[in-house]
Amino acid sequence: MISIVIPIYNEEENLQNLYTRLTNAAPSWKEDYEIVLIDDGSRDSSLTMMRVMAEKDSHVRVIKLSRNFGHQPAISAGIQEAKGDAIIIMDGDLQDPPEELYRFLDKWREGYEVVYAVRTKRKEGFFKKLAYSSFYRIMAAISDIEIPLDSGDFCVMDRKVVNVLVHDMPEQIRFIRGMRAYAGFKQIGVTYERAERAAGEVKYTFKKLVQLALDGLFGFSSFPLRLSTYLGISIAIPSLIIGVFFLVHRLFGFKVFGHTPEETPGLASLAVGMFFLGGVMLTMLGIIGEYISRIYIEVKKRPFFVIDEIIEKK
Repeated sequence: MISIVIPIYNEEENLQNLYTRLTNAAPSWKEDYEIVLIDDGSRDSSLTMMRVMAEKDSHVRVIKLSRNFGHQPAISAGIQEAKGDAIIIMDGDLQDPPEELYRFLDKWREGYEVVYAVRTKRKEGFFKKLAYSSFYRIMAAISDIEIPLDSGDFCVMDRKVVNVLVHDMPEQIRFIRGMRAYAGFKQIGVTYERAERAAGEVKYTFKKLVQLALDGLFGFSSFPLRLSTYLGISIAIPSLIIGVFFLVHRLFGFKVFGHTPEETPGLASLAVGMFFLGGVMLTMLGIIGEYISRIYIEVKKRPFFVIDEIIEKK
C-alpha cells in the first residue's frame, strides 16, 4: 500500500479538485492506497469538506491537529500516521501534479528508497524564483550535507526512510528535505514542471519562506558559526599590518601621501573602523543567537504537533 500525505491549511477552493485528480490518477499507481490529509488548523470549511470525504471514502483519512503548527510539522504528523510501504509527500494547492506520481512510484519499484522531485520550471514571479534559486545554491555551497538543487518536499520515501525520520530524528525544528537528504539511502531525482497554484491565495508568506530558509541554513550547516572565525582572521591580519605601518609612521615621522603624522590624526578612519567592527560583532552575535534559540527550543522537547482527532470511515 502507498500513502499520499498532504498538509492542508485553508484549501477549501482546491480540495474537491485535489480529491478528484487523485482518485482519477489512482489506477496508474497500481497499488492500494490511502490519502492522508492533515488539517493544520484550517479556519475555512476545509475540515468539513475533508470530514465528508473520509466518511464516504475508505481511502481517505484525516488527521486533525489541535491548532496551526506549520507546514513542516504537519507533514511530520502525516508521515508518522501513514500506514503505507511507500509514503508520498505533496502539497494541497495542486502545484505538485497527482498525474506525475506514477513516475515516482516506478522509480521506487526499481529499488530507489527516496525519489524526489526536481523543479525544471516554476510558474511564479521573478523575485520569488530568484529567491528560491539563490537559497538552494547557497545551501549547496555551505551545507554540511548534499541537498539536491531545486528539490522541494514533493517526493516518495520508502517505509524504512520514513522510520528514520520519525523515530531517529526527533528534532523540534523540522526541515523535511534536509532530513531526507541526511538520512541517505538510495536516492534519485525526477524532473517535473511545477504548475501554478490552482486556486486561492498563497499560504507561504514571505515571512514563512524566510523562516523556512533559516531553519534549513542553521539546521544543516555550521558555516555561519565558522564565519565569525573567518571574518575575525580576515579583519585581524590586515588590521595588524596597518597598525604596524602606522606605528612606524608615527615613530619615524616620514610622510605618507605628502603628510606627516601630525597632519593626519585619523578620526574619520577610526570612526569608520569602529562602526564596521561593531556591525560585524552584532551580526556574529545575531548568528550565535539563532543557534542558541534553536538549542533552547530543542531542549524543551515539546511536541512539534498535537493530534486532536483522526477521522476515517468506520
